[in-house]
Amino acid sequence: MIANNTNIKFMKEALKEAQKAASKNEVPIGAVVVFKGKIIGRGHNQSINTNDPCAHAEIMALRQAAKKLFNYRLTDVDLYVTIEPCAMCAGAMVWARIRNLYYGTRDPKAGASGSVFNIVNNKKLNHRIFVHRGILEKECRKSIQDFFKKKRKK
Repeated sequence: MIANNTNIKFMKEALKEAQKAASKNEVPIGAVVVFKGKIIGRGHNQSINTNDPCAHAEIMALRQAAKKLFNYRLTDVDLYVTIEPCAMCAGAMVWARIRNLYYGTRDPKAGASGSVFNIVNNKKLNHRIFVHRGILEKECRKSIQDFFKKKRKK
């Protein structure tokens, strides 16, 4: 995908969130939720430090956005995330009815937006999401690869 300046700007914000996760020794995944051109939700992985299997970047950002809008239905929002969402996060996005998903790099082991599963566009579900792949793909891939390289060296 050819990214425009807006997509690049918001994916850079998601990358900042991923760096927050990495600084806490969490898997460096970051997400931001955008409504009418403004960020209304931010999140980064926090599962390890909170002992919460649901504390993924996307879930944290969606929770914050829902509180901001006083509604769990996020029909006019876009979500930017550094890596393709897992099945849990993809399900939450469908449930929230987000409009667009922008992600940086695919997850060939757990991706649920086209790689392993395609939950976000499953015709059996009541909502489908427009998916845009490859926004700052190299930077997003490098972030997660560098993290795991460091882990393997220890």
